[in-house]
Amino acid sequence: MDSSYFSNFNQLIFAMDYFRLLPEGCISEILSFTSPKDAVSSSAISRGFKSAAESDVVWEKFLPSDYQHIISKSDSLLVSSSKKELYFSLCDSPILTDGGKLSFSLDKKTGKKCFMVAARELGITWGDTPQYWEWLPHPDSRFYIFFD
Repeated sequence: MDSSYFSNFNQLIFAMDYFRLLPEGCISEILSFTSPKDAVSSSAISRGFKSAAESDVVWEKFLPSDYQHIISKSDSLLVSSSKKELYFSLCDSPILTDGGKLSFSLDKKTGKKCFMVAARELGITWGDTPQYWEWLPHPDSRFYIFFD
């Protein structure tokens, strides 16, 4: 290895010593301007970073600004102990909103909103004309509705 490697490594260690002097809230605020992936990765740096990366301050910024409104339109009860847990819950398990006509989730890498519309909610020309279109329920569809 060349000497520049050790020089860069020493500079990194020196800089990390300064991070220990920062309050956790300051580190959380800095991490909130990164990405979800970066926040998760940063938790491996130190205990201080791990604690900051787990904070609701960070994960609140990764959730869409209207997430509470969207969740309030769901029939599902979302229970999460932290904003980070809520974030990953919305990434991994879409929720149905608007009476089951719309599915909502988050993209895990970016936190962008993902909506899926039930086929019956689409305006399809001749959609109710059996000659042109046949609606078949599918038991594996997240929008499948059972009628008695």
